[in-house]
Amino acid sequence: MIAPHLDDHTVYIAAAGFTADLVHELEDLHGARVLDVRGRLVVADGPPRPAAWAQNVWLEPVTIPVASIGDAARKLKGIQRNWHLHATGHHRRAALIQEQLPRVAARPVAFGDAPPTAPLGSWTLWEPDLVLASARCTSPFPDGEPRFEENRTVPPTRAYLKLWELFTLIGRRPAPGELCLDLGSCPGGWTWVLAELGARVFSVDKADIAPHIAAHPNVNFCTGSAFGLDPRHAGAVDWLFSDVICYPDRLLATVGRWLELGQCRNFVCTLKFQSETDHATARAFAAVPGSRLLHLAHNKHELTWVLLRD
Repeated sequence: MIAPHLDDHTVYIAAAGFTADLVHELEDLHGARVLDVRGRLVVADGPPRPAAWAQNVWLEPVTIPVASIGDAARKLKGIQRNWHLHATGHHRRAALIQEQLPRVAARPVAFGDAPPTAPLGSWTLWEPDLVLASARCTSPFPDGEPRFEENRTVPPTRAYLKLWELFTLIGRRPAPGELCLDLGSCPGGWTWVLAELGARVFSVDKADIAPHIAAHPNVNFCTGSAFGLDPRHAGAVDWLFSDVICYPDRLLATVGRWLELGQCRNFVCTLKFQSETDHATARAFAAVPGSRLLHLAHNKHELTWVLLRD
């Protein structure tokens, strides 16, 4: 059971379907003590820790005793205007409280728009007479899950949404004219995103990418193995991207060769796990100085590794 005050606690919202991975990460990697788990909501002791499997983190959690539905709404509005309900139980009563709070329109994001700047707090009804809430969270999106105005005609799959989400969150993307290497690019969704940004894209895969993407004036497609390309022969590139399906340790070895040579400034790679999460390799990626490991809302059983050196 959580304490009546949470000054020395943090609340994490796990990526959907990966609560066990988040608990493992907090306990085994960071030595945190997990105090309670309700669905995707994980309460752990100590200050916020870097948790790749957390979709959102509540930075200032507090418990608020409430006498009624109206009392709960008044107390939340007394803290700030915008709140998102993360339901963990007592669903009807929680929904009635949320109805008395100002409506927050979670409109789909147009790619290229900046993330929302208005503070968005998160709350849940922990007990019928107890609200658990945080006015500050790590993500400006409800539960850390942005929705985009999708392009349903050009990209061959929805994998392009991973790059849209990442670029939106980090506020960085390849600039026009920069050289991007897309390893294992078939069917071409990531290549399309990069080419549309004006970057020059060298796209590599054993299988062909979609013909309309290969024909893009900014795309140079080459048939070959993503892992057979020797960085010593490729020359300097501004960005290396990989969404290839492979074991994470093989991707780590490939990235290691590029890091050792120093011919690439920025990296964006997807670690795709099989039936079990390879926590050891994930930790090895996270240990690369200056890099970041995160679960995007559009990831599946995956993590995205980012290293920006500009």
